[in-house]
Parts: sequence; C-alpha cells; structure tokens
Amino acid sequence: MHTTLVTMHDIRHIVKSVGTDALMRQMIHALEVAFRCYDPATTQVPSRSGFSYDEPHVGLLEWMPVLTHGQTATIKMVGYHPHNPEQHELPTILSSIGTYDVRTGQLTAVMDGTFLTALRTGAASGLAAAYLAHPDSQTMGIIGAGAQAITQLHAVATACNLRQVYVYDTDSAAAVSFARRVEFLNLPIQVVRQDQIERLVAESDILCTATSTAVGSPPVFEDTAVKPWLHINAIGSDFPGKTELPEALVRRALVCPDFLEQALVEGECQRLDEDSIGPTLHEIVKSPERYTDYRDALTVFDSTGWALEDSVAAELLLNHARRLGLGQKVHIQHTPVDPLNPYDFA
Repeated sequence: MHTTLVTMHDIRHIVKSVGTDALMRQMIHALEVAFRCYDPATTQVPSRSGFSYDEPHVGLLEWMPVLTHGQTATIKMVGYHPHNPEQHELPTILSSIGTYDVRTGQLTAVMDGTFLTALRTGAASGLAAAYLAHPDSQTMGIIGAGAQAITQLHAVATACNLRQVYVYDTDSAAAVSFARRVEFLNLPIQVVRQDQIERLVAESDILCTATSTAVGSPPVFEDTAVKPWLHINAIGSDFPGKTELPEALVRRALVCPDFLEQALVEGECQRLDEDSIGPTLHEIVKSPERYTDYRDALTVFDSTGWALEDSVAAELLLNHARRLGLGQKVHIQHTPVDPLNPYDFA
C-alpha cells in the first residue's frame, strides 16, 4: 500500500507539459461538468471549519472536506496569512491536499494545494463570467493585484473576449508588477491610482475584487455608477465579518454564491437574508436557460471557495501526474503483516 506524493516540482512539470492556457481551459471545463452533475445525495460537501488567530499575526487554518459516497474523500488544508508576502516572502494562501479511498481509509495521494487553489478559484470565476457576464464584455477591472488576481484574469480572459484591463492595489509595487506577471495573456494592462477607482468600476464590464482587506474594513470601492450589466467576481470575502463590496450594491444585485451555507457565514451573503440570495453557480450551470436574462443585469458571484472545486482540481492534476509518470510512491501509513499487531514491522 503506497501513497502518491505530488510535489511542487511535479506540478511545475505538469504546467509546462500541458500549458497554462490548456490547463485553465481543462479546469473550467472540469468544473462545469462537475457542477452540472453535482448531486448532494451522492456527494457530501460540508462547510469548511478551522482555526483563526491573531498571534503572532492574523491567520487562519481551515480544512475543506468533500466525500463522494462509495468512492473517495478529499480534504484540503489551507492557510490564509495576509502578512506572508511582505514578512516571509510567501504567498498569502498556502495549502496541501490529501485524497482517501473510502473503502479502506487509505491515503492515496498527497499534493501541493497552493497552485491548485489559485487555479480552481480562477476557473470558478471564469465559469461564472461565462454564464453571467454580458456576452459582449470586453473590459475587466481588478481591485487587488496579488497572486489570486493572476488566475482570476487568466480564467476570465479564457471565458470572455477581453480587450482592456484596469488594475488597482493599495500596494503600488504589486499593481505595477501585475502587467509583467500576466504578460503571457497579451492584454493591455492599465494601472490606476486610488483616486481613479471610481473610473475603474464605472468602465468595467466585469469586475474582480481579490483583496486581503481586514475584518470590518469599509468596501474596497464606493457605491458608484456602474454599467447595467456589470458582473462582479467577489473573491476576497472569505472570513466572518470580512466583505469587499458596498452593501447597497449587493442588495440590488443578483448574488450567486458558490456554496450558500458557507457564503452566509463568510461571503458577501453575510449581509443578506437567505430568501434574497440568487441561485448558486451549480444551479445556473444545470439550468442556464432560466438565467439568461441576468446577463443584462447587475450580478455578483460570491466566491468563498467550495471544497468540490478542490476535489475536481485534485483529480485533474493527479490524472496528469499519472499520465506523465510523475509523483513519488511512498509508504506513509503503517501496514503490518499481521493487521491485528501494530508492532509487526516485519
């Protein structure tokens, strides 16, 4: 009995072999299929849980489980530490993921979840834009130019025909370096100043907020005039009491969460009554004809991170690892010759 260990070096090989564009298209497609086929009777996805703390710095460690009955379970451990980039030169989000055979409890694979999280989070937003954004959307605004913003733009550019991108970050260095980090997309990137955020919002067909704003902070932009068909991918509201969007805008928009139970606690949906919240993204994917008219209206994808997405991403990357002969087979779990004797190491 062995466990397949897929390291960051294996992930790098997968990305280089498959290509970033092809991998993003595959991820969006895999999520679309999974959402269309999702059945809560056979796939159990509880809300994530974990530890939050403020010593030595503000941080969060969470576990995100998903169980496909009779087949596999996937559990992702994710850490959110907004001080990482400047204090430790590490990503804000670090993660690892394990897959289990539910017939035996065997740990079948352990892999990097940091890249996986960025990839699937972006892909979910790309899928949301494909179903909710106006078909002629060409301009995207981004507030928050960190690591998550890269895959957010990549996924939306994969799903939509973008022609112009505006970006703002409270860290001017991050905003300026954004164009270099996404140069593989060959899109014109314009950095805007803080006093130009209103223009960024007003000119956007699609807006992404991907910030690490603190709990209780004011909205990352003021409630201002927007295009009637503006679609917003709200990414950074991932903690109780933490929101990014103006409440008045949220209340007049069709708000579509990724996972309602979780979004009511951690997402933009915290401020809404459950009966005023729109369909989940997987409901839209299942019955797109029911929501076509909303592509001309103000919509918000409230993305808090759904563990089903992690399971789908893990399967995609593990399949590529197997195909490419990547991953080290290691013996992690003790399997004595006599299963009734824990001291039997023979």
